[in-house]
Amino acid sequence: MSNDNVFWQRLDALLERSKIVIDRPRGSHHPRFPEIVYALDYGYLDGTSSNDGEGIDVWLGSDAEQKLDAVICTVDLDKGDAEMKLMVGCTDEEKEYIVRFYNEWPDMGAKLIKRSL
Repeated sequence: MSNDNVFWQRLDALLERSKIVIDRPRGSHHPRFPEIVYALDYGYLDGTSSNDGEGIDVWLGSDAEQKLDAVICTVDLDKGDAEMKLMVGCTDEEKEYIVRFYNEWPDMGAKLIKRSL
């Protein structure tokens, strides 16, 4: 089995055993930056931890299959961190929105990594 397949299988397993908690529903405003409105549900995997000490971040899209088929790696110079965020059930258009969401800010950047099928 390739390292790529192992990576995605481990993420699938993590997703299966963790509950997705949506703490920023579609249409809500960012808690520190009220001008930012979320066009998709955004939350985290309960019982997990990421670089920032919080749960692993999750973007939840509108695709009915709700598959994990991409992650986005972000760099935030303001916070001085880098993170990986899961994209679950995101359409291609929703993935493009998420990439723009991070890359439009001067101190942030993001790279989309799609799962090979």
